[in-house]
Amino acid sequence: MVIVLGGGLSGLSAGYYLLKRFGKPAAIFESSNRLGGWIRTENHQDKGFIFELGPRTIRPRGAAGANTLEMIEDLHLPTESIRSTHIAAKNRMIYAKGELCLLPNNLGGIFATRPPFSKPLYTALFHDLQASSKKIKYGDESIYSFVKRRFGSELADYAISPMICGICAGDAKEISVRFLMNDLFETEQQYGGVVKGFFLSKLKGRKEVRDGHINSPGIFVENMPSLYQRAVKERWSMYRLIDGLETLPKALETYLRSRNIEINLSSECTKILFGDDGVRLKIRDTMVLAEHVISSIPSYRLAACVKDQHPGLAGQLLAIPYVNVAVVNLQYCADNLLQQRGFGFLVPPVERRPILGVIFDSCCFEMGENTVLTVMMGGKWFEEYFGQNPTKKDLLDIALKEVEDILGICQEPRFSRVHILEKCIPQYNVGHKQVVEGIRRYIEHYKLSLSVCGAAYDGVGINDVIMSARTNVENLSFS
Repeated sequence: MVIVLGGGLSGLSAGYYLLKRFGKPAAIFESSNRLGGWIRTENHQDKGFIFELGPRTIRPRGAAGANTLEMIEDLHLPTESIRSTHIAAKNRMIYAKGELCLLPNNLGGIFATRPPFSKPLYTALFHDLQASSKKIKYGDESIYSFVKRRFGSELADYAISPMICGICAGDAKEISVRFLMNDLFETEQQYGGVVKGFFLSKLKGRKEVRDGHINSPGIFVENMPSLYQRAVKERWSMYRLIDGLETLPKALETYLRSRNIEINLSSECTKILFGDDGVRLKIRDTMVLAEHVISSIPSYRLAACVKDQHPGLAGQLLAIPYVNVAVVNLQYCADNLLQQRGFGFLVPPVERRPILGVIFDSCCFEMGENTVLTVMMGGKWFEEYFGQNPTKKDLLDIALKEVEDILGICQEPRFSRVHILEKCIPQYNVGHKQVVEGIRRYIEHYKLSLSVCGAAYDGVGINDVIMSARTNVENLSFS
């Protein structure tokens, strides 16, 4: 039997793909009393709104995006899309220099000078053309350093840094360029510049990705999932599930249980021992035997399980840091409180504000006669701004003050929720790719019956963790 550790989205997806590929019996063990990991929806449909305590939307981009839509289609889940012309897709803002600044949303926008930038964004291309090439030692650098070198400090401070805050709650000065811009980095290293490399690669006949289409069909050689084809045709920018994103792990649970996949809650694994006769796992003081283990649990938890027998592997797993994020959901009984409508705004770290950004949920999707906001706080700077043990009231008060200062909303929300997500997002710091390669190389070298999938290794997004599960399952072979 294959055992999957972790009942978050990646673990449930691993169970789903094990069933699809092998039809083998499997068991999932989750340490908490619920499934879904950081995906959690609080439903207030009777009042016309929902709170998402974690991720809320999915982007239909590339092979990984197509893969997620294939799963959603197979599970018969209804979706609601935001097309590229929707205000939430077009209007994305940052808060900088005391005001909300709308980022360019079309080609013409890069030729105008808009705050917080001191000159048109197209001039960053000339910066790249004039910048000297530099071979980076060990083949990695921070995404901030890369963008500053190639495109200038303004773009690094006011575009890339807040974007990293929104994606992984991290510091762009520490996050690896390979996390988000691996292709651009490789192009620069090969050709001596990004713009130069783009045109030279075109001359050599390289295929490029355009409009969300897949550069290489990969797993979809024969035909693309029909829901993905629809998303491309209708130009979806993003989408959600009708009753909230937690619908997806709940649907996976139903799918798996109906096919006799064993799912165990409140079942933490505390030790893993590898031997010639298989893998033994200590779960709730009982030893469980497995043919193979797929771990989707955080890398630091897996490290604690293997440290006695494989301290070297544990050390590598512990090299992946995590950050805490506070999520504050707010609902106001009026739908006209936002002076500027859009997806929301992010705050560059250079602004020294105690929030990462605010999502305008009620602008993205229908929320009745409500204004619904989600304030994201902390991340890399959690302890710096809030100390080691902030109370939920402290965090709520800070969030409300920021909403008042930036958005001018003075009234008290009717409903609010505060959740502190401890060690929720792994940080892909400089050298992360080598760390992950080292972990998988160790597993292969010692022929351990172990696969690792999920956010710590293959990307932090919804599409990433699902694809990570699929890839790891497809790499297995059983006699």
